[in-house]
Amino acid sequence: MSRTAADGLVVVDKPAGFTSHDVVAVLRGIARTRRVGHAGTLDPMATGVLVVGIGRATRLLGHLALTEKEYEGTIRLGRTTVTDDAEGEITGGSGARDVPRTALDAEVARLTGDIMQVPAKVSAVKIDGKRSYHRVRAGEDVEIPARPVTVRSFTVRETRERHADDGTPVLDVDVTVVCSSGTYIRALARDLGAALGTGGHLTALRRTRVGPYELASAHPLEELRETLTVLPLGEAAAAAFPRWDVDDRQAALLGNGARITTPELPAGPVAVFGPEDRFIALIEAAGERSRSLAVFG
Repeated sequence: MSRTAADGLVVVDKPAGFTSHDVVAVLRGIARTRRVGHAGTLDPMATGVLVVGIGRATRLLGHLALTEKEYEGTIRLGRTTVTDDAEGEITGGSGARDVPRTALDAEVARLTGDIMQVPAKVSAVKIDGKRSYHRVRAGEDVEIPARPVTVRSFTVRETRERHADDGTPVLDVDVTVVCSSGTYIRALARDLGAALGTGGHLTALRRTRVGPYELASAHPLEELRETLTVLPLGEAAAAAFPRWDVDDRQAALLGNGARITTPELPAGPVAVFGPEDRFIALIEAAGERSRSLAVFG
């Protein structure tokens, strides 16, 4: 495979049971390079959109990881688990009986917007330099501080009354969530159950979008083993970030990391393109001048 073909993004439909690192390992073998990374971790239980960068595109990933995400999931009310999802052992919950839809909708509304959220204890959040899940598995009683996240929309699609394996009545709630980076859908499930007095955890999760990259354009791993479909670097940048087109002189300066005067630009990363649609750099405006985030050409 040529370097040009390898420099780009691969939108993967991650299967259940794979960690994000597992997917990266598979793509390293397919692309025959160790220069592979991913933006935005998915838990092993979760499926759906995982954006993987190959070659120079790995330098885009840190900026893509901050992008808005969309999920479809199922929250089970009536049971709590140590991980806040179906992967962990049950820790409590006496079931969910006759949960009024008005109460459910009210608590969902309270978890929508700019909120303070405590991440799941069994997570990759670092506490004093050590991952929270390591501390929990070592038997520590972990306290994670709340942090601000934005839940742009939290929608209940359907509810189903059923019984757990031990006969306990539970309520399965199918939801769609659009949220900022760093939001834990497991924590939303936990907090919804706590607010309703039933307990709750996540039983299914599928990420349907990361920024502009949607499930419709994602490829299963088995398909990628047959044909590695790579979104070229310039196309990937143009899809994900605002665009600034510059002339030859500006392109040469920005390609060398120079700071130049900019027009009024949107906040955040901006993709700079030179003549002949050549992707030059990711920059951001710092006052009236540019600041390089990553230089590509």
